[in-house]
Amino acid sequence: MGFVHDWLPVYAGAERVLEQMLVSFPSAELYSLIDFLPPDQRDFLQGKSVHTSFVQHLPFARSKYRYYLPLAPLAIEQFDLRAHDVIVSSSYAVAKGILTQSDQLHISYVHSPMRYAWDLHHDYLKQNNLTSGLRGWVARALLHYMRLFDACSAPRVDLFVANSQHVARRIWKTYRRRAPVLYPPVDVDAFSLQTDKDEYYLTLSRLVPYKRIDLIVEAFAAMPEKELIVIGDGPEAQQLRQLAGPNVSFLGYQPNEAVQYYMQHARAFVFAAEEDFGIVPVEAQACGTPVIAYGRGGARETVVPGETGVWFDRQTTEALCEAVRTFEKRRASFVPERIRAHAEQFSVPRFRQAFHQLVSDTHAAFNDDPFTLEDHLT
Repeated sequence: MGFVHDWLPVYAGAERVLEQMLVSFPSAELYSLIDFLPPDQRDFLQGKSVHTSFVQHLPFARSKYRYYLPLAPLAIEQFDLRAHDVIVSSSYAVAKGILTQSDQLHISYVHSPMRYAWDLHHDYLKQNNLTSGLRGWVARALLHYMRLFDACSAPRVDLFVANSQHVARRIWKTYRRRAPVLYPPVDVDAFSLQTDKDEYYLTLSRLVPYKRIDLIVEAFAAMPEKELIVIGDGPEAQQLRQLAGPNVSFLGYQPNEAVQYYMQHARAFVFAAEEDFGIVPVEAQACGTPVIAYGRGGARETVVPGETGVWFDRQTTEALCEAVRTFEKRRASFVPERIRAHAEQFSVPRFRQAFHQLVSDTHAAFNDDPFTLEDHLT
């Protein structure tokens, strides 16, 4: 078996999924366009060597690998995977574009279709000041090229697997292919249940625009009687501090032990982004902590309104303030033990078992009749 992953610059969300895939099939070989993982983040590879592409050896690739995106489709097609009867691509960019033969099964676990090339195309151009001028036209041409590759490489996949119903809908919209859902693994055992809660609200995120921490800070500035703690760092840190009132505390980066403590004791966790899945709200629920979440994207599948948290339906300060007031009125109905039990369905052992079963069942169905594969498994 072979695993193909887009990039390996850091150990982040997609790499946590890859880690459990490797545990499920420890003898599999691993391929990635680049491998610049720092020494202290390599343990999840379990000593496995990584087959890399020619991008690995291009000038300044370690720090500027994203500038080589136009070469990524060509690079991914150069991997020789003929030795493997089953290939699993872990894809959020070009990994699903690998070349396989008719007797090789290709399963693509999609973290997300390329959002900057599809549904976030206009947002991406605006946020990067690429709406006009020569740079803008070059960016538009590149994204057009990436869309063409992304669309034409979709038939190379025998079975798509989505990390949420939200992504499954986007796979259908983008590729017109059905995809069963296998939720990402969340290390719920690292976050123990705490039934005694303090009075502060908590949010935890990298401080970047799409996480909408600005919305959360502005909402709590309008509710000065409620305390908010913000954990995380990023380019928006200074701007967010200027928006905050005295009831908002910024703790910056915190080690795991501190994150666990604040999550365990928070009155509620606040989440305002539209994520494809969203691991952090599940970690909060593993602590028995309710979640106040924007009711779009993965949060609709991980947060149960009235049982494990509250949704708000618009990304506005008024909608978030109203959600906090709703939560306060219903606070007694949120039982930490029930919230924890809900989070456990996203556990690491559950993912390993389900992933192993999915690959085995798909391989058997592929060998039996590859033409009706999706009918059996979606």
